[in-house]
Amino acid sequence: MRLTTAQALIRFLSVQYSERDGERQRLIPAVWGIFGHGNVAGLGQALAEHTAERPDGTGHLRFHQGRSEQAMVHAATGFARQSRRLAAHAVTTSIGPGATNLVTGAALATVNRLPVLLLPGDTFATRPADPVLQQLELPYAGDMTVNDCLRPVSRHFDRVTRPEALIPAALTAMRVLTDPAATGAVTLALPQDVQAEAYDWPEEFFAERTWHIRRPAPDTASLTEAAALLRRARRPLVVAGGGVKYAGAEAALDAFARATGIPVAATQAGKGALPHDHPQDVGALGHTGTATADDLARTADLVLAVGTRLTDFTTASGTLFAADGVRFAHLNLDPADAHKLAAHAVVGDAREGLTALTGLVEGHRLPDAHVTAYTAAKADWEARVDAAYAAPYPTARPTQTQLLGALDALVTGEDILVNAAGSLPGDLHRLWRARSADQYHVEYGYSCMGYEIPGALGILLADPHRPVWALVGDGTYLMNPTELVTAVQESLPLKLVLVDNHGYASIGGLSRAVGAEGFGTAYRMPGPGGLLDGEPLPLDLAANAASLGVRMLRAETVAELREALAEVRAATVPTGVYVRTETPDTVSSPTPPQAWWDVPVARTAHREEAARARQEYDRNVAARRRHL
Repeated sequence: MRLTTAQALIRFLSVQYSERDGERQRLIPAVWGIFGHGNVAGLGQALAEHTAERPDGTGHLRFHQGRSEQAMVHAATGFARQSRRLAAHAVTTSIGPGATNLVTGAALATVNRLPVLLLPGDTFATRPADPVLQQLELPYAGDMTVNDCLRPVSRHFDRVTRPEALIPAALTAMRVLTDPAATGAVTLALPQDVQAEAYDWPEEFFAERTWHIRRPAPDTASLTEAAALLRRARRPLVVAGGGVKYAGAEAALDAFARATGIPVAATQAGKGALPHDHPQDVGALGHTGTATADDLARTADLVLAVGTRLTDFTTASGTLFAADGVRFAHLNLDPADAHKLAAHAVVGDAREGLTALTGLVEGHRLPDAHVTAYTAAKADWEARVDAAYAAPYPTARPTQTQLLGALDALVTGEDILVNAAGSLPGDLHRLWRARSADQYHVEYGYSCMGYEIPGALGILLADPHRPVWALVGDGTYLMNPTELVTAVQESLPLKLVLVDNHGYASIGGLSRAVGAEGFGTAYRMPGPGGLLDGEPLPLDLAANAASLGVRMLRAETVAELREALAEVRAATVPTGVYVRTETPDTVSSPTPPQAWWDVPVARTAHREEAARARQEYDRNVAARRRHL
């Protein structure tokens, strides 16, 4: 069959499928794109032809028109996460700035182990003119282009410099996208001349292929030792990460926890693996964790981690697991993760491993007194959440936690909340009551400002009948509001909550804590001394969102907020509420961090604030441990 390289790639992608546990689905159901000279005559032409050949819409790759290359990758990442890594979107861009704009999104996908296929255009393989428009000239490397920026943020990178090279490149790309231990961003750089070149392709290349997503069971010896560690432990704790959800292991975790009585704490990615009212759920862990979970972590003699990267927020920068002789066991598909903190590594699928462990420790259960103690501690924490959510003055301006309380009173397990950056991830992780496994969608592996709106679109494309809320601060909104246009274009009923607190509230608080006095973190006019401490900037972000086609409501009080949120939830078109939040007071302020996070403080400074911050830093860093 004679086709261009681009036409062959589109045809190939349209017949790829994934399968796990007998469920089969399209692996690449859609392509996001922004066209320029590097892909318009290649992939652009191929997609137009492919779509025209299937006017009824069956069996073709759906095309989504993006407004920002970075945002397109975020949308694809949101889709992949909601699809539990069983399906992925492709993203195509032109060469030059279009390609380099992919880097942030690629890093986010790879850090979070989520599959995305990147198809950036590249400069000419045949070099008919040198240099061409947007070519990067390097005196030491004639074969390097700006697309090489994507190498360190991709799980796999290839440059297709001949049409026939597409065959092994495309097959390898599918293998990596469907590898649960090694997935992430996969980049196939496509020189623009190669995209348009024709080749006689073997028919076998376009045969339907089903890629089996494996569930490797851990080996018997490592499971047996993990079970022995659990039986000997007096104060064990389970740490549930995102791998629990990607493996569909929620039921297995539920069975293990109920059988043993061992409390379960959650990372950002793992929150919701057990619902908030599960008897063994003790909430979030780490710097943004609950007092219940963090206190249990400090005294735990065995930590069973399941499907987590054990980042600094989870471990409180190495200070959280403080008991003498504490041991770790780690069930993870990735051996590199499974061995962190010198853990006893159990390498394998979370569902298979938890099911096997439940059988191996049958009859073993924590003493009732220990279960009673952490259950009471959890009840005390829930009372603190109620106090933070309470809004006793309906005519007052709401605080951020009262905003979350209004949402908490409105949503059901059907709703999905999307967030990624600012002060909201901490409040959500610590306070939110997750009602379903996928309700809590906070991207905190890369914590990328600007993820929320496009990420929510990706979720809506994966699950179009769910209410999906994008919770966005003013700083994040101004970085990446462009995909609101895409929501309008595709009639996606995005629910936007736009929170205005006059700047970067999270970093402002951190800045003050580390002695930098909030410098450069407020959205205010310059004051007499040159600092940004004058009047708030005269911004109207609701008007901005409305100008992009979103129906916007305004809420000045708690009562108005409740009414607006209910109206937004019922809407069938992109709709949002704009709310300026009040600085928290002593009654409704969120609880402070329950564990430390390492942000180095100036060792020498002339201002008192920085000197005090350094003293506090030295006190905390002294508690760090290297678990060997």
